[in-house]
Amino acid sequence: MKSDPTVAVIRLQGVIVGGSRGTLNDRALAPVIEKAFARGKPVAVALEINSPGGSPVQSSLIGARIRRLAEEKDIPVLAFVEDVAASGGYWLAVAADEIYADPSSVVGSIGVISAGFGAHEFLAKQGVERRVYTAGQSKSMLDPFRPEKPEDVARLKGLLDDIHRNFIDHVSTRRAGKLTTEQDLFTGEVWLAQKAQELGLIDGIGHLKPFLKDRFGGRVKLRRYGVRRPFFSRLGAQMVDDTISSIEERAAYAQFGL
Repeated sequence: MKSDPTVAVIRLQGVIVGGSRGTLNDRALAPVIEKAFARGKPVAVALEINSPGGSPVQSSLIGARIRRLAEEKDIPVLAFVEDVAASGGYWLAVAADEIYADPSSVVGSIGVISAGFGAHEFLAKQGVERRVYTAGQSKSMLDPFRPEKPEDVARLKGLLDDIHRNFIDHVSTRRAGKLTTEQDLFTGEVWLAQKAQELGLIDGIGHLKPFLKDRFGGRVKLRRYGVRRPFFSRLGAQMVDDTISSIEERAAYAQFGL
């Protein structure tokens, strides 16, 4: 007897970070993604995305892993945007073959940003002298405790431009033939889903469960995958780290009015 079709659902929520902080990075998601593609021969893999972005490297690593497995196993990937898929979050969405969103979802922000603070004037007023010794003239580039140097800013902008080019190439390749040519889509601007569809950034308006039932039949089964964190990992110093990460994540979502 023919079994009911199964769709593996991977949840990708939060700010995309490197290192050991947070759960939306390639190291934490690798076993989740691998299992989703391997277990039970799914007819498709669905990505539930709710992310304002984050690390461009982690976004690239996660997206590349999804594409590699999709091509190796010949499994289509569908992305469903919830509140936001912006910047790195949109990078993840573009890893899918098709992208759908709620009418009020925020999509886009195809750009790169670097932000920080300068504290040299504050230190000077407090009578604190900053002493830095380097081997290599660029080793202390953009030190927040020293005055900003024009050459350092120019160097940083060059790096940001290169990363932006990688982002543009990724979107242009994955959405080839779908993107409008009448508007610059790579300025960092965001759009709601309806406009994003008109621009070719997404494929349509739709919610995960009814969409999958319509495509694969009413008997389709959803098998969900996500990173599970052990209870004891949230104790002690980890609670402090979680609090900091929560504040940063709140700030990242706030820039999109969420």
